[in-house]
Amino acid sequence: MARTDPARAVTLTDVARLAGVSVATASKALNGRDQVKDSTRQRVVEAAERLSFSPNALARGLLAGRTGTVGLLTSDLEGRFVLPILMGAEDAFGAGQVSVFLCDARGDAIREQYHLRALLGRRVDGLIVVGRQTDPRPSLGPDIPVPVVYAYAPSDHPDDRSLTPDNTGAGRMAVEHLVACGRTRIAHITGEHAYAAARDRAAGVRAALEAAGLELVGDVMYSEWSERWGRDATAMLLEQHPEIDAILCGSDQIARGALDMVHDLGRSVPDDVAVMGFDNWEVLTTNSRPELTSIDANLQQLGRTAAQWVFAALDGKDIGTGTQFVDPRLVIRGSTVARR
Repeated sequence: MARTDPARAVTLTDVARLAGVSVATASKALNGRDQVKDSTRQRVVEAAERLSFSPNALARGLLAGRTGTVGLLTSDLEGRFVLPILMGAEDAFGAGQVSVFLCDARGDAIREQYHLRALLGRRVDGLIVVGRQTDPRPSLGPDIPVPVVYAYAPSDHPDDRSLTPDNTGAGRMAVEHLVACGRTRIAHITGEHAYAAARDRAAGVRAALEAAGLELVGDVMYSEWSERWGRDATAMLLEQHPEIDAILCGSDQIARGALDMVHDLGRSVPDDVAVMGFDNWEVLTTNSRPELTSIDANLQQLGRTAAQWVFAALDGKDIGTGTQFVDPRLVIRGSTVARR
C-alpha cells in the first residue's frame, strides 16, 4: 500500500503513484479532460479519495491553463462608489482563492493603457474595469485576450459586457415611495446635469410622477453635489413653492443640506416635508436627524456579479453582450416615515 509522509501535504504525484498512472494523466482525470478512459479516471478519483487529496486553487488553475489572477482596473480608487464594488468583487473571488492585481488609472487614458499592458503581461485570467461614474466610457477594444467586464461605467461598445446601476429605476422607486407616504407635491434637487446619473434619476422621477397623475413642483434643479447646494436650493424652493411636502434629492449630500434648511425654516421632517436622498452613504444617512431615507444602488452586488461573470466566461459560458442594470434597493428611515 502506498504511504505518504503525514508531516507533508499530499501531492498530485502521490495520487498518480497510487493510481499507477503518470502525473499528467492524473491531472487530466481530476480536471474532467476527455482524453482519459473512464476506468482510468475512476482509478485516479478513488486514489485521490483514499489519500484525501484536494488540489489548491492555484494548482487547479495551472492545470486548466490559468494563473489564478484577475486584474481590477479602476479610474478612481478614492471614490466612495468604487470601494463597495471592489469589496463585492473580492467577496466573489473568495479569500485566498484568486489573487487580485489592483491598478488605479486616476482617470488618465495613458496611465490606463500602461496598467492594461502590465496586467496582460502578468497573464491575468480576466479583467474588471470599474469607472468613476455611470457615463459610458471608451471600450478597451475587441483584441483583449481575456474576458473583460465593465462595472459601474458601461462600455460604449455594444459587443462588450457591462454592468451598471439602474438609475432610472431608482428615480421611479423613490417617487413611488414618497407617493405611498401620501406626498403629492414633490420637488427634485440634484447634481450636475453633465452626469448621466443625475439625468437618468430625473427621468425616472418624471416617469413615476406621470404614472401617479402628478407633476413635479418647479423644474429639476441641477447644480453641484454638495450640502451647500442642498441648503440653497431648498431655501429657494420653499420660498417659491411653500406647498411642497416632499423634496427628493439626487444624493445624500444634497439631502443633508435640504434637511438642515427645512429645519432652519421652522418646518418639521417628515411631518411637514419629507426629505429623501440617493446612494445610501451611511456615514451621512445614519447620522442625520432624522435619519435619512435613501436609495441604495447595490454596488457590492454589482461587484459580485461582475466577478461571477468573469468566472463564467473563463468556464466557457456565454455571458452575453451589452449592458445589464442592477436593481436598486429602498432603505426607509425617519426622514420620510415618522418614527413614533
